[in-house]
Amino acid sequence: MTQLEAARKGSVTPEMEFVARREDLEPELIRSEVARGRMVIPANKVHRAKKLEPMGIGVAAACKINANIGNSAVTGKVDDELEKLNTAVGLGADTVMDLSTGGNIDGIRQAIIDASPVPIGTVPVYQVIQDVKDPRDVTPRMLLDMVEHQAKQGVDYMTIHAGVLLEYVALTSNRVTGIVSRGGSLMAAWMVAHHQQNAWYTHFDELSDPPRRSRSATACGRVAWPTPTTRPSSPSWTRLAS
Repeated sequence: MTQLEAARKGSVTPEMEFVARREDLEPELIRSEVARGRMVIPANKVHRAKKLEPMGIGVAAACKINANIGNSAVTGKVDDELEKLNTAVGLGADTVMDLSTGGNIDGIRQAIIDASPVPIGTVPVYQVIQDVKDPRDVTPRMLLDMVEHQAKQGVDYMTIHAGVLLEYVALTSNRVTGIVSRGGSLMAAWMVAHHQQNAWYTHFDELSDPPRRSRSATACGRVAWPTPTTRPSSPSWTRLAS
């Protein structure tokens, strides 16, 4: 059962109780906020069984700080990324994203998850791109399978780019900086090449469907929408769904 499902059934989970103590709030308030979709608890069960200390993100909670780490094609090994993780957590980061784009992505992510007391996030398309010779070779199934793969590994939250829609790509051509999001630009290039709508958008229902999604992951992203079958309707939506 996910945090969202438990909250909507009226149950206060151990994770909600932990968050309540950290935030100095009542457990029932945490449950209510999660049920309403105004708070998320990114706590993958796989990561929870290791060192993860649950935390909450929402309007009732204190402001949170995220730190980005990750290797590149030219630099970054496991020890380097663990040092970055320890530095980020030591300086107060509440969450950390592994944005690795170089080699040994699975190994680096696993080491980070094993060592991290804070939630770990990813951008799934980054790893998908590493597995193909040309971004045009990416398929919707590759994206969905990568989400499941990373969820099984223990990733607590993910960023997708479901709001970058085909009809808006042309509007970015005159922007000084174009599309500044790497994930957004990858999806834009894919849409233009295939003359198809954003795969994250067209497959959002499947992405958000609990029977399809790995049961090892929490619904940390799905609580952003009132129902799991509601697609984001605005091009500004670039939220995760795990």
